[in-house]
This record gives sequence, C-alpha cells and structure tokens, in this order.
Amino acid sequence: MSTVDESVWDDLRQVEAELNTRWPETRIEPSLTRIAALVDMLGDPHRTYPALHVAGTNGKTSVARMIDALLSRIGLRVGRFTSPHLQLVTERIAIDSAPIAPERYVEVYRDVEPYMAMIDRGAEVQLSKFEVLTGMAFAAFADAPVDAAVLEVGLGGTWDATNVADARVAVVGPIGVDHVEYLGPDLAGIAREKAGIIKPGAIALLAEQSPEVATVLLERCAEVDATVARAGMEFGVLRRDVAVGGQQLKLQGLGGAYDEIFLPLHGAHQADNAALALAAVEAFFGAGAQRALDSEAIREGFASVVVPGRLERVRSAPSVFVDAAHNPHGARALATALDEDFGFRNLVGVVGAMRDKDVQGILAALEPVLHEVVITTNSSERAMDPNELGEVAVEMFGVDRVTVAPRLDDAVETAIRLAEEDIGTNEPMSGVGVVVTGSVVTAGETRALFGKQPA
Repeated sequence: MSTVDESVWDDLRQVEAELNTRWPETRIEPSLTRIAALVDMLGDPHRTYPALHVAGTNGKTSVARMIDALLSRIGLRVGRFTSPHLQLVTERIAIDSAPIAPERYVEVYRDVEPYMAMIDRGAEVQLSKFEVLTGMAFAAFADAPVDAAVLEVGLGGTWDATNVADARVAVVGPIGVDHVEYLGPDLAGIAREKAGIIKPGAIALLAEQSPEVATVLLERCAEVDATVARAGMEFGVLRRDVAVGGQQLKLQGLGGAYDEIFLPLHGAHQADNAALALAAVEAFFGAGAQRALDSEAIREGFASVVVPGRLERVRSAPSVFVDAAHNPHGARALATALDEDFGFRNLVGVVGAMRDKDVQGILAALEPVLHEVVITTNSSERAMDPNELGEVAVEMFGVDRVTVAPRLDDAVETAIRLAEEDIGTNEPMSGVGVVVTGSVVTAGETRALFGKQPA
C-alpha cells in the first residue's frame, strides 16, 4: 500500500466520505428503479459481457473467488464484484483476480458521479452506497473489458442492485437465516428472495438445502424454465481428505469426475463450495455429459484460489486463524472445520460481533470447540459493546471461560497468552491455537494487525 502516492489515498478517502453520506449497505428498499436508471445512463455496461450470479446466506465470496480462479485459468479475463470488503473497498471490484487500483477506483467513481447526480435529483431516495458501487463495477468491467463477470449478491437477491444483470448462470449457495430485519425470519421467504437471481432460460446450480428451501428454489426454476443442477445429485464432493494447508478433493462435475484437486482452504464447507463453483464454470462453458473441462486447468485453478479471512492462518506457533463468520450458519461451518481438520487440545476464540446479529447463535455454535473465549469489539458503528457481548458469552461459556478485552489488539494478545499457557515443557506448539471471528470487520482488522495486505 505504501507504493501508492499519498494523494491517491486522500482521493480514495474523499470518495469514501462521499459514499458514506448515502444509505448504508445494511439498508435497502425493494426497488431496482434507481440502479436500472443508472446503468441505462451509463449505456448498459452490464450487458457487454456474460455474467455468473452468486447468492446464498454464506459462502458467496468463496464461491465467487473460486469461479474467478477457474475462469481465469481457462483463459478468460474476469471481473469480480464481491461484498463486503475485509480491509479496503477496492477489494470489491477485482479485474484479473486483483483488486482495482485505488486511482482507478477514484477515476471510475468520478466518471459515474454526474449520472448519479442526475438520478438523485429526480428520485425521492438517493442512490444507495451499494447501488453506486454496483454501477461502478459494471462500468469498470466494461471498460477493461472483461470476458465474464462474477457477481456476488449484496443482500437477498430479487431486489439486490446486482440483479439488473441477467446472468446466464445462477448459483445459489446454502440458505439460512440472516439479515432478519430485511429478509424476515421465514426460511421459505428468504429463499424466494434469493431465488430472484434465477432468470428465464438460465442454468441454476443449487447447493444442498433444507426441503422447504429446495422446494421454493425448484418452483422458481420451473416458473422461469431454468435448467437445474443440484449438489448431491448432478454434482458434488466424491472424496475429501485433509491435507497440509488445505484439502485434497475428488469432485463430481456436470461433465464427469475431477480427481487430485488440491484446495488451499480448510473445511468441508469449502469442499462443497468448490463443487458448486466447478459446476457453475462447467455450465458457463456448456459442459455436461460426455463433455468435461480440461482437468489440469481445473486443478491449477483451484490450487490458485485465495480467499482471505476464511479460516485463514495469519500466524504460526501458536497458530492464529481469522474467519469472517458473522451468523450462526457460518459459525457452525467454522466450528465443524476446526473440529474435523485440526487437532487442537486448546483453542481460544476471539469474538467481536455486530449488535444486529444473532450473537447467541454465533456463540452457541462456537462453544463446543473453544476452551476459552476473549470478547472484544471492532471499529464499526454497528459493533456490539464488548461488555454486553461478554454477558451473553458468560451465559454460554460460564464465567471462568470468558475474558473481556475491549481493544482488538489486546484481545488477540490475551488469546495468544491463554493458548500458550497450556503448553507443557515437552508438548508441541501445534496443539494450541487462536481463532478470531464474529464479523467481517473483526476479520479484516485482525488481518491488518498481522500485516496482511488487501487481497
């Protein structure tokens, strides 16, 4: 980051200050009118390349990055739009598998700005921050130009700004309860909202779902005459072996089996994400029975996958992992991965969460795999007070297993010390560890503490 001129960072901060005067990304209105008007004024840049659209409660960013890696290795120039970011907003708009340069981000914003102003003047509600970012991504991809765009839904599906794109491939990951204030607590209702990305004539790749969610998704596919492929039926994970630095996989794709795949990510949930991403790329290229993709390209693509903040090791001896799990569904996947892929005899958690999340559910999911927990906070205005979160943690863990450290850096240091206290004279350091989780912001700020650059 230091190689960029300071004036560029000033410009980037100014753009972010302007964007932050708009509706935040946690606030939505069920309408595509404003984003449709914006892309119309921009000349419909989102129609200049084919798109793959990714929805779901968790795993969207991982799947999007895997699709990006596979398409890139096969030879396409790829644009990727994901959210939220971990450390720097430029991570959201990626071209050639790398975040857009800060100066280019500012340039695109200034190019789009006059059209934003025109729409704002004629609307009761200004364009939201996410709508502007979506328009910027579409424009940047068209200018590059890219051969394909991978679009991650921001929130929901039907009314998400990304849904002005008509993607030929729609990917729906596991659906659970999250963003209750906007999507409601009803799983079927949430599924209907997310199913909105499945467009007429598209190919829909569906992760394994609960029966009620599967029913809703299949009804949508029938309604719009979409072709369907389902995890566990048309594609899936045939074998998964834990390996150093990740896992070794055999995947069943739409076009056949792909063996000897090394995925540098931990957890059975990431293996499932890999199968979903593979099927999406096969669908994009028209692969199917009797027509597979090049196995070596698939292996190389998966081996190159980088997903920061998803059970990412940021320190060794003792190991410190960062994970962006921010709801019970994600926390359960994290707990399962820690239990199945690692043999910790003492694992200490650091948890900083948002006050509008199901913190009881997050802590309940983590409690079985954590020996102790250090409660903290992050810099977000939505962050839950650490003392309040600490009270919830005491109910789950008991007072002897909970420590409150309001500063994130102090919390991480405390957790490392607690983990190391378990190390005997002749015991290996590999048996103890720390995992920092509870929020995307917590994960991003922890990456920065350990000197990790935006990726």
